[in-house]
Amino acid sequence: MDIYLDGFIDYLQNEKNAAILTVNSYKKDIQQFLGFMVHANLSQSQVDYRCLRRFLAMLKEHGYARSSVARKLAAVRSFLRFLKREGLLTANTWEIVSTPKKEKKLPQFLYVDEVDLLLQTPLHSTPLGCRDNAILELLYGAGVRVKELVDLNLSAVNLDEGVILVRGKGRKERIVPMGGYAKQALAVYLNKSRPTLLAKNKKRTDDGAFFLNRFGERLSDRSVRRLVGDYSRKSGQGSGISPHVLRHSFATHLLNGGADLRAVQEMLGHASLSTTQLYTHVTKDELKKTYLRTHPRA
Repeated sequence: MDIYLDGFIDYLQNEKNAAILTVNSYKKDIQQFLGFMVHANLSQSQVDYRCLRRFLAMLKEHGYARSSVARKLAAVRSFLRFLKREGLLTANTWEIVSTPKKEKKLPQFLYVDEVDLLLQTPLHSTPLGCRDNAILELLYGAGVRVKELVDLNLSAVNLDEGVILVRGKGRKERIVPMGGYAKQALAVYLNKSRPTLLAKNKKRTDDGAFFLNRFGERLSDRSVRRLVGDYSRKSGQGSGISPHVLRHSFATHLLNGGADLRAVQEMLGHASLSTTQLYTHVTKDELKKTYLRTHPRA
């Protein structure tokens, strides 16, 4: 079946318009499944519910988390459906294999004073410090994913309106508002920092990337994760803060402030409201802690 994997990848990219990260993870998961079949000496005609359950049992034995197992199962199912659609499989008893329930972990978030401490850390007097301040303000002020931030182009930022056009998962676009602090930080970066960084581009080209690295080229998501971790340590809060923690904090603080759940879902770009509802558990948990800490008869 491995000879049909390239065709499936083309299907994901061209027909499903899947994101690059999704395509890459699906490819790795399916290759693992195909490797399992070779090791178990199973043929294409033996792909059924028993085959898939043996695969899941192997993953469990190797200590994979439920979330990873669920993702791998989704990838394999999608591949098998593709093969059936192409007439390469006839039976579909593998459809009855249930997906393992994921553990619902409460998102990690920062308190408002912890966010303030982090945002005060970059030095605004240097081009990179000015850029980093804008990055931190936008991660928290708009709740964007790190990939969405590095993919941001100049044409997608409207400082007059205080909004950005974000391309999220599945290349779906959404308009996200940003706060006054983020708007001001981005304006300062555009006027004082970006031209200095762009001048260091050896190719003397500008592809329109909003955030640039020290070489005047588009900033990578790895660099953003590293700089957030660095400022986390410099602020005295350890290395546990990531860009996604700022996204979690954005959502949690909005809901704590009384924001509508569906509005927050739209801003975060969640396909399902149940994903956004995780943050209501965070806020309820915080209310309970506040009650136990402050009520005289708690």
